[in-house]
Amino acid sequence: MKNSVAVFGGGCFWCTEAIFKMLRGVISVEPGYAGGHTDNPTYYQVSNGDTGHAEVIKIEFDPSRITYRQLLTVFFGSHDATQVNRQGNDVGTQYRSVVLYTDEGQKKEAEDFIAELNASSKEGKPIATQVAPFTKFYPAEQEHLDYYARNKEKGYCQIIIAPKLEKVQKQFAELLETQSN
Repeated sequence: MKNSVAVFGGGCFWCTEAIFKMLRGVISVEPGYAGGHTDNPTYYQVSNGDTGHAEVIKIEFDPSRITYRQLLTVFFGSHDATQVNRQGNDVGTQYRSVVLYTDEGQKKEAEDFIAELNASSKEGKPIATQVAPFTKFYPAEQEHLDYYARNKEKGYCQIIIAPKLEKVQKQFAELLETQSN
C-alpha cells in the first residue's frame, strides 16, 4: 500500500512534531508553514502573523499501520481544538487549529470527526478547527527540525512539550511505535 500524507496545525510545531514522531506507521514528520498567502515564508514572518500561514506538520504515514482517523484522534486529543487562533500562551493565526486535507476522503473524514466531537459534548465549546484544502507546504528552517529531541533541557520543552508527550503516551499507548517494530 502506498504511503499517504496528512497535514495538521495544532499550535507550535515543535509540540506536534514530537507527538506524531512517536506513532507507529508514521514514516516522517516535517514542520513547516501552510495555509497562507506568502511564498517561502520565514519563521519570523509567520510568527508576526503577516503571512496567513499556520505552523503545521506534514506527516507521511503508512495507512496499513495507522489510519487517517487514528491520526485525527491523536491530533484532536493532543491540543485544545476549541481555542481560536491560539494554543495556551501561543497566540495568533499562525497557531490556529487546522486540518489541511489532501483529498476529498480526508476532507469528509475530518468534517465527520469534528461533527462527532461536537455532538458528543453538547455543553462544551464547539470545535474551532478549520478544515481547508492543502495547497503548498514550506519546510521550516533547519533549527526547527527535531526541536524537542535536540532541546529537551530547555524550559519550553520541559514545561510545555514533555507533559503533552506524557499525555499522548498514556492516552494513545496502543498507537505508539515500539522498539520491536
